[in-house]
This record gives sequence, structure tokens and C-alpha cells, in this order.
Amino acid sequence: MSSIRFKALQEAISRQPVNVELPSNKVSDFFGTNVFSYEVMQKYLSEGVLKTLRAAMESNIPIDMATADEVAIAMKTWALENGVTHYTHWFQPLTGATAEKHDVFLDLSPTGKAMEKFGGGQLVQQEPDASSFPSGGIRSTFEARGYTGWDPSSPAFIFGKTLCIPTIYISYTGEALDYKTPLLKALHALNKAAVPVCNYFDKNVKKVISTLGWEQEYFLVDEALFYARPDLVHSGRALFGANPAKGQQLEDHYFGSIPERVNDYMRDFETESYKLGIPIKTRHNEVAPNQYEIAPIFEEANIAVDHNLLLMDLMDKVARRHKLRVLFYEKPFAGVNGSGKHNNWSMSTDTGKNLLSPGKTPDSNLQFLTFFINTIKAVHDYSDILRASIASAGNEHRLGANEAPPAIISVFIGEQLTKVLDGFEKKVKAGKSSEKKSLKLDIGHIPELMLDNTDRNRTSPFAFTGNKFEFRAVGSSANCAQAMLALNTIVAGQLTQFKNDVDKLVNKSTPLEDAIIQVLRGYITESANIRFEGNNYSDEWVKEAARRGLPNVQTTPEALEALVTEKAIHLFEKQGIFSKREQEARHEIQAEIYTKKIQIESRIMADMALTQIIPAALQYQNILITNVRGIKEIFTPMLEMAAVGKSKNMSNNLQDGGRYEDIADSQIAMIKEISERVSIIRSRTEQMIEERKKANKIESATDKAFAYCEKVKPCFDEIRYHADKLELLIDDSMWPFPKYRELLFIK
Repeated sequence: MSSIRFKALQEAISRQPVNVELPSNKVSDFFGTNVFSYEVMQKYLSEGVLKTLRAAMESNIPIDMATADEVAIAMKTWALENGVTHYTHWFQPLTGATAEKHDVFLDLSPTGKAMEKFGGGQLVQQEPDASSFPSGGIRSTFEARGYTGWDPSSPAFIFGKTLCIPTIYISYTGEALDYKTPLLKALHALNKAAVPVCNYFDKNVKKVISTLGWEQEYFLVDEALFYARPDLVHSGRALFGANPAKGQQLEDHYFGSIPERVNDYMRDFETESYKLGIPIKTRHNEVAPNQYEIAPIFEEANIAVDHNLLLMDLMDKVARRHKLRVLFYEKPFAGVNGSGKHNNWSMSTDTGKNLLSPGKTPDSNLQFLTFFINTIKAVHDYSDILRASIASAGNEHRLGANEAPPAIISVFIGEQLTKVLDGFEKKVKAGKSSEKKSLKLDIGHIPELMLDNTDRNRTSPFAFTGNKFEFRAVGSSANCAQAMLALNTIVAGQLTQFKNDVDKLVNKSTPLEDAIIQVLRGYITESANIRFEGNNYSDEWVKEAARRGLPNVQTTPEALEALVTEKAIHLFEKQGIFSKREQEARHEIQAEIYTKKIQIESRIMADMALTQIIPAALQYQNILITNVRGIKEIFTPMLEMAAVGKSKNMSNNLQDGGRYEDIADSQIAMIKEISERVSIIRSRTEQMIEERKKANKIESATDKAFAYCEKVKPCFDEIRYHADKLELLIDDSMWPFPKYRELLFIK
């Protein structure tokens, strides 16, 4: 065994769990202790400022500088009392990670005396370098100015010894350079479009919010094994690796007993999460070995997105304390399930109504049907935009695999609601009641089990699950804001169109309820093709989807093209989310990110193949060659003697003309196989490098992304195939890096 791999395995095997002590046995005792929450603000802010601040957040009214000054003083006081020394504007640039620049609470008086200082100016605005983050051409190297701006709707929090202030991030010329700015605009657009529709049914509704509950899947590997794999370190996924004898085929990991070391890690990051106000609710083993999931209580979409990003950062930091590394890559290990981040989405009113709750009689719940049908219509009309919102290099490996929805966007609504819509469309009463029914088990001591009003379809990319839609196709490493800004925007656009269609009929003297029903019936017919209740994984569905005219976009560069269609640009401009320039910049940025991800993987693959795998193969081949030479040296004289009848010690099949090659046939076959596979790996690696060089000369970000997708990436599979075959052939002690059986099963 190679010395690096052996040392890593020894370290991994000898790990001991890290004992984690909770601050209290009751989570409620320490939940949100590191958050500048409303309860904290009540202690530090005057009643007038608190009222002004809340009114501004609820009504989207700009906060004046006097209010900002008092809030800043309160934040500083609270932070200093909690041992904080620095503050930062915490934002979400288009790198896929969060960003922060720390400043100390320090200033000097005219006499040179040091003092803690933090005012409204520092709270409201800072200036990071805009040319150092992805901008899609909006900012050049010599145009560096950009601004972060305080988002009062997401509470500040303490992370370590730093006060973190959630902010938006824009260029000097006002374009959005982050995920939060367009998300906030999309949420505003949804509210603006949804409230007038709600007022058809309830005049008291003044605000509609988008809610989100994400489900974060991830893998854990031991830190020593992680650092012994260059591909995991630099790309987040294993570019090589033969399938182990035991993977997930026994289905024994899902919901299994959580390993002690992993459980301690979970308790640790959950404790830190609760202090930060992140309402983690669920944890469990996922399907693949060493794969896990956590999920929170639903929150407003903006805060839910912030919490997910904060948690991912927290999980990574806490993992290091436990000598673990967390992998958020969508498909880090071939042959076992990848990871997603299901986005459970709904809409709620300020009167406490979930607009996607069917109630006991969905067939007569016209408000529910209105928002339900309009959502389906939005997905039908803008499925390409939804597909683009989940497109990434990592998610390409997962979409369409056996554990993830396919690249074909469709909607599942369940048997009962299908009957409701069919009946509604045909003007007949359908669907009696959505009230839960009991399941009779005829086991006396088992309590009655209640059936939900619809089954779950885990193969659907966009499934209705009782009182929400689950967008299952989102990748585990993604910023939820990408999918949420797309979904909220298309629904806002659809609700705007719905109100226009209804009002046209009302203006022609059609009664309001009749107008609503008439429009909804038309929408059901127009969007019928997007609804599918069967197995999305099946080949039959691919054929059926093609017959229906539903797109099956397999690659990221192709999916991203939907962002710059006239339809998409018109939608985002009309809803006030992006200008055409911003939209085109987003497309360019995402194409560049895709290219760079594949480029990095290609470079790592070449390095590992040429400097580790091939040398290991040749080293073992030399041992075999030495062995064959030894056989020749020993057995050739004996065979010659047997041929002339002077040796009686050879087996019958080697008498009369036997050859030493017959004795060494297995070794010779292995030598030949190693040579053939090494030759293919070498030639395909050189081909990949040449294709990469050609692609790098392309100036257009879009064309370069297509070149990497169509010319560079296809080399990966063949290189890997032959390398993985060598892994199963070469002496285990010579294989240079940890294998799947070690990465996935070390506890």
C-alpha cells in the first residue's frame, strides 16, 4: 500500500468521536442567542425606532439615516457585550459562496485615543472591489467600485467574534452582482402580483410572502482520506474510483442508525445552528453510504436562503473540528446516489393563509385552485427557465440518474387533485374531500394511521406534496436563491397575466367568480402537457415527453441558453428583476463557471492519470515482467528436458513441446492488459489536453462552455473507465490513493 494512502487509512481508523456538550438540554433555551432578533431589538432600541424599522421592512419603505444610526449603536452595544471585535457585510456574490470583509470596531479620536465606533454609515453601506467578483462584463478590472447595502429583512448575527450583517451587492452603476438582490426583487414581484389576486377572495390581505423549506443532502469523508485524494480536494468529487463490492444495493444505510462519530458532528453543528437561529428540525442517514440529510422548519424565502448558506459554511467549519470533510458536490461518487437540495415552496398571506393548502374540499376552494393552477401554468410556460435555474456542472451528473428527477421538467399533483382538475375543467363536480383518511391495519395495539390526500412521487422534478410544491431537481451545492428567484418570478408573471385575463372578462360584464373559473379552465387545458403522474425515470416517459413537446435538455450550456431568449428577457424586465444587460451578464457568468469547473476537473484528471495512476500501473507491470522472466529462467530448461523425455516432473499438458509462456499465461495476460489500458489512458489524456487548449482559445463564454461540454468532458468517461479497471487489477498495496471502499465505509 502506498505510504500516503496507508497513513491516511491509519489516521481514519484511529479517529475517536468528539464529545459535544449542549449549552442546555432544551434547544429553546439557547435558540437564536447569536441573532440580533426582534426580541433583542426590543431591549436595545427605542419603541419609536423599532416601530419605524418594522414598518419599513413590512412596507418596503427605505430606512432613514437617523434610524440606521440608532440601529447601528444598538447592534454595536449588543455585539460588544457578546465579545465581538469586528463587523462585516455578509453577502452572496456570484461565485457560489458567501463573502465577507472584516472591520474592527475601532476609530481614533482627534487626540489619538482609541474608541469603539460603528454608525449608520458603516451599517448601511460598504465598498468591496466589484471587479474581483464575477460580473459578466458589467465591471472591468479598471472599474472596481461596487457597494454592499444592508438588508434589514434578514437579521444580523454573530459568527465567531464577528458581527455579520446580511447585505445585497451591486455595481457602481446599479446592476445586481449577487443572488440576494434579484431574489428580493422576485419576492417583491410575487407579492405585488399575488395580493390583487388574493383580494378577489379576501380584501384584508395586504401582503403575500414566499416560504421555503430546503432539504440539504451531503456526504462526509474522513479528513485524512480527503487530503489523500487530489480530486476531492480540488474539485469536490472523485474523478476516479472503482465501485466497491458493497455500495448501496442492500438499502441498509437509508434511515439507519447514525454512526457515533457522525452523530457527534451533527449535534455540534446543530448546536451552533440553533444559536444562529437556524431552525434545524430533521437529521437522518440518506441512501448512499456516508450520505446524510438535514432539513429545517419552513421560513420566509429570503431568510431561508441566508440560513442555508450560513449552515453550509458552518457545517464545513465544524467538520474540520471533527477531522471530517463535508462534500456538497451533487455527485461526488459514481455508482451511488448523488445529493440534492429539495426546495419546498409555498405562498402565505399576512392573514395566516397558506395559498397552496387545498382544505377539505379542494374542488370548491376557488382561492386554492387559483394559485395552484396558476403555478402549474407558470411551470408549463417557463419550464426552460426553471431548468436553467438548476443547471450546473455538478447537477449534470445527477439529473436523470436513478436518485434524481430527469432533465425533463414536469409537474406531479397526485390522483385526487388530478380528478379535481379534470372535473373542474369539464364543469362537473369532482374530488369529494381532501380530509385525511385512516389506514386499517387490523393490528389491535397499533394506533390508527392517517393517509395523506396524495401520494409522493420522488421521481418528479416538481411535485405537489399536500400544501406545497417540492422542486426536487435543485442541486446540493446550489444557492437556493437561483431556483427561488426563477420560480417566484415566473409565478409572479403568471399571476399578473391571470389578473389581466380575469379583469378583461369582468370589464365585459362577466361576474367575477365566473370570470375566474373561465380563465382557470382555459389554463388547465393549456398546461395539461406538463402534468405527469408516472415514473419519470422510465424510458417510456422520455418518449412520451418528446411526443408532448416537452424539452429534454441534457447539458448545462444548452440549458443556460434559456436565460437569454426574448421571452426570458421580457419576463425578467417586466417583473423588474433584471435588465437585459444583467440577464446577459448572468448567462455569461454561469457559462464561465461551468467552463472553469470542467477545466479544473480536466487538469486534475490529467495530473492524477499521468503522475499517479500510470506510474503505479507500470510499477506493478514491472513486477509481473520480473516474475515472467523468473518463470522463463526456471522452467525453460525443464521444458526442454521434458521435450526430449529426460524429465518426468512436468504435467502431461507441458510434455512434448510445452512452453514457459503456458505457465506464465496469467501474468502475461495481465502485462498485456496493463499496457493496453495505460496506452488508452495516455492517448485519451493527451487528446483531452489538446481539446482543452483549443477550447481555451475561444473568446465567447458561451462557445467555450459548449466546447468544454462537447469536446473536453467526453474524454473523462473513457479515461476513468480504464483507470478504474487498473484499480481492480493492480496490487492493492501500490494503488496511490484511497479507494471507494475506504472513503465510503470508514466510520
